[in-house]
Amino acid sequence: MPLSTPIPLLIVLSAPSGAGKTTLCQQLLEQNPNLTRAVTCTTRPRRAGEKDGVDYYFLSWESFQKSVGENLFLEHAQVFGNEYGTLKSEVLHRLAQGSDVLLNIDVQGAGAVRTCAFGDPDLSKSLVSIFLTPVSLAELELRLRNRGSESEEALQHRLSVARREIAEYIHFDYLLISRTRGEDLRRMQAVIDAEKMRRFRVLPPEIL
Repeated sequence: MPLSTPIPLLIVLSAPSGAGKTTLCQQLLEQNPNLTRAVTCTTRPRRAGEKDGVDYYFLSWESFQKSVGENLFLEHAQVFGNEYGTLKSEVLHRLAQGSDVLLNIDVQGAGAVRTCAFGDPDLSKSLVSIFLTPVSLAELELRLRNRGSESEEALQHRLSVARREIAEYIHFDYLLISRTRGEDLRRMQAVIDAEKMRRFRVLPPEIL
């Protein structure tokens, strides 16, 4: 990356299912023209209206495993029976173009990104990780029940997974306790604005 170019952000956002992560990501993308979403790969079936290369890269299980074997993923994980992964090339290309990159991934994926960043100076300088969660597991359960989209068994499974995920917040740079959509967006934007002013990411002032 040229020295004259401010260092872009690689924003990793994780949250338990039902915390509002997807909505927050959509709002951030609408509010920040330089922020781009890294298109991830998945083995899950394509849903109505989804486009390959736009919503996801839809891969067969065999193709996905081949990419894993070739170490092409920045992170990958199995989530509720389907494989998901973020290509290194997808992220590095966008960062090299000067775009901020948003990754909407689970805690396992976030851990893998941190590991990669530890050995890569460019990723390390760009990485900012945020964990979003309601104030309690009871509040998360209420949100999931209000969605009304799952059986009791599926809901209890999500809560069990969420309990383990929330315990991982200590490994993130920021902990964002979810309140309202507007408040979550305001505080998330404050994190982004502050991180972009870190002295090692901005151009130095002209003294002479």
